[in-house]
Amino acid sequence: MADSSFDCIVIGSGPGGYVTAIRAAQLGLTTACIEKGDVGGRCLNVACIPAKAVLRVADIAQEVREAGEFGIKVSEPEIDYSAVSDRRLKVIKTLTGGVSGLLKKNGVEYVEGFASLLGDGKVKVGDDTLSAKLIILATGSVKKPIPGTEFGGRVIGTEEAWALDELPKTLAVVGAGASGTEIASAYARLGVTVQLFEGLDRVLPSEDADISKIAARQFKKTGIDVHTSTFVENVQTSDEKVTFTYGGTEGEADWLVIAAGRGPDVEGLGLDTAGVKLADNGLIDVDEYGRTSVEGVYAIGDLVRGPALAHKASEEGVIAVEHFTGTPTHPLVHVDIPRATFCLPNVASFGLTEEQAKEAGHDVVVGKVQYGAVGAGAVYGDRTGLVKIVGDKKYGEILGAHIVGAKCTEMIQEIVNAKALEGGYPELARQIHGHPTMSEAVLEAARAADGWLIHG
Repeated sequence: MADSSFDCIVIGSGPGGYVTAIRAAQLGLTTACIEKGDVGGRCLNVACIPAKAVLRVADIAQEVREAGEFGIKVSEPEIDYSAVSDRRLKVIKTLTGGVSGLLKKNGVEYVEGFASLLGDGKVKVGDDTLSAKLIILATGSVKKPIPGTEFGGRVIGTEEAWALDELPKTLAVVGAGASGTEIASAYARLGVTVQLFEGLDRVLPSEDADISKIAARQFKKTGIDVHTSTFVENVQTSDEKVTFTYGGTEGEADWLVIAAGRGPDVEGLGLDTAGVKLADNGLIDVDEYGRTSVEGVYAIGDLVRGPALAHKASEEGVIAVEHFTGTPTHPLVHVDIPRATFCLPNVASFGLTEEQAKEAGHDVVVGKVQYGAVGAGAVYGDRTGLVKIVGDKKYGEILGAHIVGAKCTEMIQEIVNAKALEGGYPELARQIHGHPTMSEAVLEAARAADGWLIHG
């Protein structure tokens, strides 16, 4: 290694790490980015990106099945899973190659190896010791088993679920949050018999109750066997299948996927050696700018509090570097970070749910409009989607928004931006929207909250 001393060292090259490293370089810091796996981290290689690549195939297969509703006669689509896997790998290679190019373009030195903190601004990587004034931890998270189980054999995590060598006949998914519902939704539409289990009383339990209800209805319509308020126990794996029990019933599947939670990837990172303190929940304790208990050491992403989202990690990294260099910046408001789930139907949200807003003591007003109330819903074949805006009556403040249906992962950003620019639902209700577009449902939901719904 030509250099061992840098202004900034970033440990991890996922969406949090590589963005952080590039921003550091932009601000004039000599920067190294250390990665123990493949460039791009888990998100690009085994999680977010491969998931969406497979989900896109499932979307197309579903559109083919529904083509008859639009006057196009086709037969049942045939899934060439080998070709699906090849495309998944191609997408990964394209994006990881892009990350490598961006790091190189910005003068970031990419270092392969397992990094551990030594304290006093030093980092050990293999036989080398690097040093920096600023160290940013961006190692992400790792899968966690459910109580009484362990990974191995045909009990797998979400990463392995997206990289199966062959399309299974049956699949059991434990956990009906974002990751679990995406896996269940994808494989059900690829022709797999899927069971989805959730210990809480509804799917997507962190979403607004109205959204969960609509999503559950569509999951069942897609063919997913949904079990809520149900725990999977007595898991046993063999060479050919997994057996288990749920609610007193015996079950089996080709694979059992655990998608019920993740933990920070800190094993071997040297936090104790460096004196980095953890919070009571096991995450790294940081302030609003990402500073840890050790001067010059910051942590971001899944290592710290807040939603475990790639875009959250990226922005936290930018904030950390800007704060360290004295560049004007501001902390994140976690509740206003948009969330997107790419199951069918798509789900997107930010802010407070209706229940959370009431519990917080707000004078809550709700505006709800189904996609079918606007022209685009009928044109594009989704009349069951829903836009729900949660507000406070006193100042017309937007407290949260929740959407289920086609294109909602793009539509949510408009409402996020409106709040960020200090606009309320009365202002949103008077913003002209193109016609016919799904986004007109956002307009109508804002009008509904403001008391003058036109279409609905």
